[in-house]
Amino acid sequence: MKEIIKIQQKIAPELIKVVERRYTILRAIFYLQPIGRRSLAEKLGISERKIRNDLEFLKQEGFINSTSAGARMTSRGNKLFYQLDDYVKALQGLDKLEIELSRKLGLKEVYIVPNTMNNTDTQQELGRFAAKLLQRKLKNEDVLAVTGGTTLAVVADLMLPNQNLLEVTVVPGRGGLGEEVEIQANTIAAKIAKKLGGDYHLLHVPDNLNESLLETIIKEPQIKEVLSLVEKADILIHGIGTAEVMAKRRGLKAEKIKEILTAGAVGEAFGYYFSQTGEIVHSTASVGIQLDDLKEIETTIAIAGGRTKAEAIISVVSNKYQDVLITDQHAAEEMLSLLRR
Repeated sequence: MKEIIKIQQKIAPELIKVVERRYTILRAIFYLQPIGRRSLAEKLGISERKIRNDLEFLKQEGFINSTSAGARMTSRGNKLFYQLDDYVKALQGLDKLEIELSRKLGLKEVYIVPNTMNNTDTQQELGRFAAKLLQRKLKNEDVLAVTGGTTLAVVADLMLPNQNLLEVTVVPGRGGLGEEVEIQANTIAAKIAKKLGGDYHLLHVPDNLNESLLETIIKEPQIKEVLSLVEKADILIHGIGTAEVMAKRRGLKAEKIKEILTAGAVGEAFGYYFSQTGEIVHSTASVGIQLDDLKEIETTIAIAGGRTKAEAIISVVSNKYQDVLITDQHAAEEMLSLLRR
């Protein structure tokens, strides 16, 4: 593919611009459909004339349908959109960034999502790429563990219904944080399992409990059964948060948050707070996967994006615990800038 792109860049660079523009248009329609021509032009900052010409081409080729409400993707258009991902990444040189970042972080694989129109779209694209990767890696009889959070909720939403049903089991990797039910690990696990045609088990335990109560609850037969499955997970996918935001989400008191930040915490995952150098400076008692459990899991996937999360991502990911990172172009460029210093 790289050689083909090099030839195209030499002999027909204008075609590459057309491909990138039409990919951007397809991506916008994918998330915003139905959407009219004028709204699309305003959203993307592309002239209405170019939008009209591109929409006409995409319609003629059967990639979109035009309705009174606006443009919609066809099944053929969806397939093309997913096929274009790797091509556009190679066009933009993201494959080289992936190799450099994986080397710097010591990870087996890094996947970088191309820049999008705004932060909301970036989270959608992170979720879409993660869903696609999961469906490629999962095998029959695998156990998949998932954590909660807004990005993981998007992964569940954008998981494509599996045509060949997999005999997989999906479990929440952690207890809940008492937040919106849509972004809790239980909800995400159930939704992913249904999309894959597999089974799921729920973990009805809050994530923040004092240690004495925690020891009592984990002895309950139903809880023990789920925790046993969690420990046997073949694949784990989890998010990464900035230390301050996650401390507040976990309901920690202001004094405790100040103490954690003063200790140098910049990133958080699984209730563990990490410093810039990857040292654990604080941890909270919780039900579910513990940090040491990650060493026994065949594939651990971290997903996080946004330039403001770059430092947090660096602090959390390492070859001791993670195998794969899915991030976006802005975060990747910021991480490399920090790591090159």
